[in-house]
Amino acid sequence: MPANTSPADLYRHSLRLLLDKNIPAWVDLWAENGVMEFPFAPPGWPGRLEGKEAIAAYMRHYPDHIDLHDIRDVRIHQTTEPAVIVVEMRGVGRVVETGGPFDMTYIAVVTFQDGLISSYRDYWNPLAVQEPGVDFVASSTR
Repeated sequence: MPANTSPADLYRHSLRLLLDKNIPAWVDLWAENGVMEFPFAPPGWPGRLEGKEAIAAYMRHYPDHIDLHDIRDVRIHQTTEPAVIVVEMRGVGRVVETGGPFDMTYIAVVTFQDGLISSYRDYWNPLAVQEPGVDFVASSTR
């Protein structure tokens, strides 16, 4: 994408890559020293990933556990800082292991630098990972 692409458009592109299950291209949207944080991470789940390599390892097996069908109710809010957006959205699909439904509401605070994601704070619902088959953290270390 062109370097002058807006943070909102870059984020929309990132959602399309997730729906396409193109994790390598999604990771390519990250700065080398990018940081992904999960302020509500439950025990046993990472609270912070530092660097593109750690983010890639965490996300590598995501499609093996969550079959994401749609990302609904996307609302992107501009902030007073042009490189920072706040996103509300809902991911819908199925849990691969059980075939059961996956329905997660997210709020994310995303910062871009030079057209790449430099910071992503993901405020997701930790209760959803109590469902069987959702724990892809263990597989990210394989």
